[in-house]
Amino acid sequence: MTLVQPPLMVHGGNHSARAMRLMIRDLARGRQGVAEAEDLKVRPLQTPGPGVRVGNGSALIHGVRPWQGAYTQTNIGDAVVDVPPTGPFARTDLLVLRIEDPEYEGERDPCREDIGYFHLAQGMDQDASVLREMTAIPLARITLPRNTAAVTAEMITDLRRLANPRTERTLHTVHPTDTEKAPTQHGQWANWPKEAAWELDIPSWATKAITVVTLSGLRAEAGNIYAELRTRLGEHNAAPTVVDDDGTTTRRSSVTLADTLTLPSAYRGTRQHLSVQINQIDKYGDGDLTVARGTTVTTDVQFTESPV
Repeated sequence: MTLVQPPLMVHGGNHSARAMRLMIRDLARGRQGVAEAEDLKVRPLQTPGPGVRVGNGSALIHGVRPWQGAYTQTNIGDAVVDVPPTGPFARTDLLVLRIEDPEYEGERDPCREDIGYFHLAQGMDQDASVLREMTAIPLARITLPRNTAAVTAEMITDLRRLANPRTERTLHTVHPTDTEKAPTQHGQWANWPKEAAWELDIPSWATKAITVVTLSGLRAEAGNIYAELRTRLGEHNAAPTVVDDDGTTTRRSSVTLADTLTLPSAYRGTRQHLSVQINQIDKYGDGDLTVARGTTVTTDVQFTESPV
């Protein structure tokens, strides 16, 4: 029989290590990487020297052989990895979390040695990001100038990827029923329209917020319009979008505001206010920009997770 029997699901069965690895592979949906955004982050030593430290966290590592399955590893506390100093030449190293399973590669004895360990591959290409033919996931690239013994933060490039990043997306719509002109305090940012405001519950795991706000059916009248619009999440402002209209009669238009905001750690797991703001500049136009019956404001917010 070629079927690999699933482990730990029946009493009295013979459960192989391979069966467990294949089950982990399926549960991970074929993906590998760190488990959460801050897992296994590589930093300099607290006093920079010839080494780095790898922080807390877990990871999934897929075997490079067909149907080898996947391994899990967890690091608790900082693990220090030595980085040898350079001489007269610069050097690029790649720090990986490696699995050396003697059934497939290497000669480690699982009874006496760890099959999972942090491995420093020295003398790599400057843009190296993976080790071929090795069961391992990359954590960081370390670029050392010549005659250097201490590793500092600017020498470390983060190469971690999340095995299964989480996302959460919500859609909000508003249909203003009252006519509301844009504020007349030209050259100053103000919340507008008043109904385009929401309280967002930010997931505890979220590291970025992608916001797309579309204002359809904006009414412009009484002259030229020049204004900037932006979104504001908590105390963070998105990049502005310009409305530039040289018409003279009453007309309708649409505008889209979009940006990706990096969420501070203090925002995670909290409720933050999202609003639309406008800044009219009367130097270039003196018309009125209005929301009214027939205007729709649509807000698409997606929280994502990525290494930090």
